[in-house]
Amino acid sequence: MGSIGPAVELLQLALNRAGFGELRQDGIFSSATDNALRRFQSVHGLTPDGVAGRDTHRALLPWYTGYIMHRVKSGDTLWTIAQVHGSSVDAIETANPGIVPERLSAGEYVTVPLPFPVVPVDISWSSALVGYCVRGLAARYPQAIDGVELLAQVTLLQSAMFVAGVVTLVQLFTIGPVGGSVPIIMGTSSGFIGVFNSVVGSMGGGVLAYGAIMGASIIGGIFESVLGFFLKPLRKFFPPVVTGTVVLSIGLSLISVGINSFGGGNSAKDFGSMENLLLALFVLVVILIFKHWTTGFLSSSAILIGILAGYIAAFVMGLVLPTTGVTADGVEFTKAWVLNWNKVAQASWFAIPKLMPVKIVFDMRAIMPVMIMFVVTAVETVGDISGVMEGGMNREPTDKELSGGVICDGLGSSFAALFGVLPNTSFSQNVGLVAMTKVVNRMALASGAIFLILCGLIPKLGALISIMPQAVLGGAAVMMFSSIVVSGIQLITKEKMTPRQLTIVSVALGVGYGMGANSGILAQAPHAFQLICGESGIVPAAFVAILLNVLLPKDDKAE
Repeated sequence: MGSIGPAVELLQLALNRAGFGELRQDGIFSSATDNALRRFQSVHGLTPDGVAGRDTHRALLPWYTGYIMHRVKSGDTLWTIAQVHGSSVDAIETANPGIVPERLSAGEYVTVPLPFPVVPVDISWSSALVGYCVRGLAARYPQAIDGVELLAQVTLLQSAMFVAGVVTLVQLFTIGPVGGSVPIIMGTSSGFIGVFNSVVGSMGGGVLAYGAIMGASIIGGIFESVLGFFLKPLRKFFPPVVTGTVVLSIGLSLISVGINSFGGGNSAKDFGSMENLLLALFVLVVILIFKHWTTGFLSSSAILIGILAGYIAAFVMGLVLPTTGVTADGVEFTKAWVLNWNKVAQASWFAIPKLMPVKIVFDMRAIMPVMIMFVVTAVETVGDISGVMEGGMNREPTDKELSGGVICDGLGSSFAALFGVLPNTSFSQNVGLVAMTKVVNRMALASGAIFLILCGLIPKLGALISIMPQAVLGGAAVMMFSSIVVSGIQLITKEKMTPRQLTIVSVALGVGYGMGANSGILAQAPHAFQLICGESGIVPAAFVAILLNVLLPKDDKAE
């Protein structure tokens, strides 16, 4: 009693929908609301304590989302199921594409829309209500939702490839001070995932949060480009021990992402299945074979060959293995490794990437942690350029090359945000690839950039990439992300290790990375500090490394 707010209003909406009164949806937990809640709890076998706890919310879920999962009994027909729940046969058939009314099996589950609109018009909106509406619409109109998701995925992937190609060309050949004329491939950064997760958590997700991420990326990219103009006097803060530690922490943070993909994606209902694991392992084995048992072009293309082999394997699996499974609750699902060719079929042959697909929002809750991450990105870019020049050309990069590279990195991210794409940055994987192949010809790299642009202009190519099973990606990602760790180690050990350097690396990884990667330890810290650290250890590791490099006395004694 006495509670007020949108949560109470949502509870009143659900109780009204469930037929337990005609409550005023005023957001005030009155005696009438209390009585209706207690009656609902009694009918549904719950303790009638008038407290809307976890079990009560679980029981109310159908009246939040607008649908119920009906378990078919012997003798059930779509008509009888519709009568029981006040629905209609047409609504049930729409919610269950491919259902065969004459072949209902006892024990299977059928999605049944309840007899009221999913989206209410007489209630204050909240993040919880948005979530329930999205869930309800997805259940009622699965084909329409699939179409929306397809459009979003293909559009974003199209834009990401187009932007990556354009920014790579600028990095290779420069426009004024923008670009370092260095053999670096640019692309959408995975290093921001942890920080963006914290932003989404603080802002409740949705289009608003994504718009705020884009706004923060624009500001952060400009900020990084300004740092690039002043990089020469700042270069002393980024010795190999610092840049290497940052690259190492990025690699460590991504290994878990790669392993999740290895198992089929942790959101997949068949995550960790033998089919997913064997498919990922097959891709990894193919990569290793071509990497170490071939030479020249085949060896350099090992990852591409492995991914193509994964596509072929997934196609063959679809011909000989069941493509659907059933959860413990009896709900049928499509297995994560299945190739969804409908995405390719529905994608157009030519399209111009859409400018500003979401409204740009400037919110300090997003800007502050993202700007900090752009400092880290600048450090990473310095490390990548240094690694590429050392590994491919056996020399240190010039101040101009470093400055132009960082400026391009920053402005490229701002440019990407205008197309709804996450920040672009130098690919750390490129460091190891250049070191192994010694391919530093800018025209060769430019051909790859042009191919990316073509992929961005031809959505069918983008859709073909988007249907890649997570397990196939994981088989390659585990190796690629681990190579970032190796690149970081190579940068750290480029100079002789001293007690001072060991301390910087140890403390930065142990305290900085460890604290950020286990964010629960920061639960009592100020909210601003939690935002900066996010769910990734990259930012605190970078700060600790930079700080120790400044504070610790010089020590050239070999360890």
